[in-house]
Amino acid sequence: MAEVLCKCGIKREKGYLYFIDKKGNAARCKMARKGQKVDKKQDVLHNCGIKREKGYLYFIDKQGNAARAKMARGRRK
Repeated sequence: MAEVLCKCGIKREKGYLYFIDKKGNAARCKMARKGQKVDKKQDVLHNCGIKREKGYLYFIDKQGNAARAKMARGRRK
């Protein structure tokens, strides 16, 4: 289903949210928890340089690679 765009090899840690930022790089930030104050600082983990296209969801897959999948839009009832 998903298409691998960049082989990053990112090792995930608990308590962090992993994503592709606006510049197309693999990044992470600390997840918010109830009662804790969290800074909104992002750590860039890998410079992928991905050009985003409309209609796709960009994410870090289980193997730690940057991937994308077509978003489901306008399904019939």
